[in-house]
Amino acid sequence: MKLSVQGRAAYAYTGGKPFDPALPCVVFVHGALHDHSCWNLLARWCAHHGHAVLAVDLPAHGGSEGPPLADVEALAGWLLALLDAAGVHEAVLVGHSMGSLIALEATGRAPERVRRLVMMGTAYPMQVSELLLSTARDDPPRAIDMVTSWSYSTLAPKPSYPGPGMWLHGSNRALMHRMQDGCRTHNLFHHEFSICDRYRGGEAAAARVTCPVQFVLGDSDAMTWPKAARAMATALKAQVHVVRAGHNLMTEAPEATLAALRETLA
Repeated sequence: MKLSVQGRAAYAYTGGKPFDPALPCVVFVHGALHDHSCWNLLARWCAHHGHAVLAVDLPAHGGSEGPPLADVEALAGWLLALLDAAGVHEAVLVGHSMGSLIALEATGRAPERVRRLVMMGTAYPMQVSELLLSTARDDPPRAIDMVTSWSYSTLAPKPSYPGPGMWLHGSNRALMHRMQDGCRTHNLFHHEFSICDRYRGGEAAAARVTCPVQFVLGDSDAMTWPKAARAMATALKAQVHVVRAGHNLMTEAPEATLAALRETLA
């Protein structure tokens, strides 16, 4: 589904069903160097079980025009503008990693528009090591390999998603390279990891959140350690689900992650 957001083309995957703004809406927000495709299973389940779905491509990702936006605050403003463009007044926001910070900031800005907030693979502050930031700046392919190895708890996750024979490490590298190479104006990897590292608006946003909140965390997440989410989970009075997976829990533990989301939507 194509939309015009802040004067530029934006793309959102609707889960294989025509988008109907009259249905309860679920909006999925991806993390750094990813796109809507990381949400395929969850988005399709929601779309085929009575929900309108918008799995967005953030600016300069996938089908959405660039340039990339400057910070989490600007991306939250973009997300709310996308809801306006789609004719959605109220939605469930589901964000992963960087996307969880965007969803949190958007909820804090417009609490009346968010029925539930789901933060997956999250931490606050979402600090990035100087080693990873410098490698992302100077040698992005090496940094992509580093992040991929840290994003899964095993070399061969089972059950394989989206089907037998899928190699999650290889597909994640391919997706990140496609996003990095597709942005002509920025080193997108370094830019987005810097965005995560700089964001300090979480406490103020959390103080304005009024809806129920759920955290879904991987017990072996080496990118956003579960213990780094505790303080924010407490501030938000969040229900916390822990699944057996690393950072990219939606693909490594798809059934458990979907089950956690279904509980929230129920």
